Order: sequence, then structure tokens, then C-alpha cells
Amino acid sequence: MMKKALLLLMSVQFFVYLGFGLIIPILPEVIIEQNLSDIHVGGLLTIYALSSFFTAPFWGSLSDRTGRKKLILTGLIGFSASFFLFALFINHLPLLYLSRVIGGIFSGALYTAVTGFIADLTDEENRNKYMGFMGMSIGLGFIFGPAIGGVLGDVSLQLPFIASGILTALLFIYAGIILKEPSRHNEANKRAWLPKGGLMLWRYRVRYLFLLSFTITLILAGIEATFQLFQIEKIAMTPLQLGYLFMASGFVDAAIQGGVVRRVKNGTETKWIIGAQIVTAIGLILIPFTSGLLWAGVALSIFTAGNALGRTVLVSLTTKESGGKYGTAAGMTYSMDNMGRIIGPLLFTWLLTQTAGNLYFVSATIAILSIGLVFLFSMSNRALKHN
Repeated sequence: MMKKALLLLMSVQFFVYLGFGLIIPILPEVIIEQNLSDIHVGGLLTIYALSSFFTAPFWGSLSDRTGRKKLILTGLIGFSASFFLFALFINHLPLLYLSRVIGGIFSGALYTAVTGFIADLTDEENRNKYMGFMGMSIGLGFIFGPAIGGVLGDVSLQLPFIASGILTALLFIYAGIILKEPSRHNEANKRAWLPKGGLMLWRYRVRYLFLLSFTITLILAGIEATFQLFQIEKIAMTPLQLGYLFMASGFVDAAIQGGVVRRVKNGTETKWIIGAQIVTAIGLILIPFTSGLLWAGVALSIFTAGNALGRTVLVSLTTKESGGKYGTAAGMTYSMDNMGRIIGPLLFTWLLTQTAGNLYFVSATIAILSIGLVFLFSMSNRALKHN
């Protein structure tokens, strides 16, 4: 039963990120075709993140109170609707923004419910392994998303969104039949902790993990927003080539999640996160020296390897530090991620216009400095555990 549930949860993560990945090569085309300002590419990315940011803590505490299955089903139907709305009103900018708001709200529900579900199904010893499986699903979604988006978008700009909407709707039906609410042990203890919800978590050392989550996502969102713009200038990269590069780096992401993260032993997470941030910085430093498509792919893949490793090990460590409030902690982490997704694209795009390739040296420095948060976490004794 547990295997069937985990397989379904992996499918949810895969299709959500497949749907997200489909948009990457299409969004600039939609905006350019309508002769709209490039700022709307950033705007449509930011509004999605803003919507998730403001609703994730609500979804997190709701999933702790009412159960994971209901929230997953709610998230899937809302996420599906957002794609159909985008496809139907692709030439109406205000409705595109509305569809992104809806997508952002319901992706927050899916993330918090799935992470909470896995935390309920696993114990501390095997959670790294299963979080790794989830991360691998996300990586696979990113592998196929941009590539399928590029191919389907070649037929029609609406087609990728219609396909995503149908896939997510089918997953809703499947989840409704297969998924069973997980049994949660020590239910009373879990609910008695932190009556003030997420904000109370900031009194404990888990706060350093939330800040690190923000930093890792800030850099990732910044790279997603600027990489294509920088490489168009540098090597005249096309959207199809970008799809191939995302595919290559997605395979690296999946390999890290499926192969490396599962081997992270309980108690060694901080060392792995430090190593991940160093690898991230190396990848970033290589980007400005791009001389061709192969080099761009290598730099992006090294960056992706570090980012994927840091991101997934951090999620696992955060759930262990949450004192049983898995949903609330997941909601808070997701909010910090989305803060990174709100600030990252705007900040990095502005830095690109001001500093060109030096932007990547700045972001490498941020990655190295963030290791300080790991040391602050390790030195703090304000841990939050079960009674």
C-alpha cells in the first residue's frame, strides 16, 4: 500500500513540474507574439510565485488539520483549471495573469500536502531516500517539460497548456481512486505543538534552514530568468536549444536525486549541504565563460547538480527539525522558496542589465556565503523535537 501511495505521489510531483516546465520555452513566445513588453515574462513568473507565497502557510496548516488526500485532490483540480484558462485566453493578458494566480495558489496546496504525506509515511531513517524519489520525479518533470513544451508549442502555443490540463485532470481521477489518507501516529502530540503555527518555528534553529531554502531558490529562480537572455547575447541560443539544455540538466537533477540523495545518512545532512553549495558556486562561475552550446550545457549541469543536492537534503532535514509539524514546516519552506522566486527573477534580471556576465560571480558569492547559515544551524542548540 505504501509503495502504491508513493508511486502516486511521485506521479503528482512529476506532472506538476512537467506542467511548470512546459511553460519555460513558451512564455516568451506568447508575449513577443502579442508585441507586449518583455517585463510581462517576469511578471507572469512573479505573480505565480506571489500567489504560492501568500497561500502556502494556510495550505500547510490545513493539511495538518484536515488531511493530505483532500488537499491533493483540491490542488490537482485547481492546477488543471489554471492550464485550461491559460490556453483559452492566451491573447488576453489580464486573464493570463489570473490563470497564473490560480496555478500558483493550487501548486502550493500540492507541494505542502505531498511533502506532509511522505513525512507521515516515513520515519527519520528512510525519509532521505523517499524525499530523493520525490526530487527525482521533479527532475524528470523538468527534463520532459521544456522539451515537450518546445515540440507541442511548435504546433500551437495553446497545445502545451491543453495537454497539461488534461494530464492533471486524469491524475485527479486516479488519485481519487487510489490514494488513502495516511495514518498519523502521535496525532495529539503533533497537533499540540506550536499553536501559533508557522511563526513559532522561527524561535528555533530550523529558522536557519528556512533562510537557506530562500537563498538556494533565489539563485535558482535568478538563473532560470537570466540564463536564456545571457546565452542569446553570448551564443545566439534558440528556444529549442534551451529545451535541450534543460533536458540535459534535468537528467543530472534526476540522477542526483535518485542516486546520491538516497545515500545521505541520517545526521550527515549538513556536510552534504555545504558540499552542494560549493558545487553550485563552481557551476555559476563557469557560465560567463560560455563559448558554445556544449560549454553552456556543462556549466548549467554542474550548477543543477549542486542545486538539486542542496535543495532535497535541505527539505529532508527541515522535516526532521519540525517537531512533527510536517505540514506547517513544509508550508513555511514553500513560502521561503516562493519569496526566492518572487525576488530572484526581478533582482537577477536587473543585475544582468547592470553587470552582464558578472551577475554569475555575484550569485556564486551568495552561494558560498550561505554556507554560514549551515554553521549557525549546527552551533545552535534550540532544536525542536517530539516529546
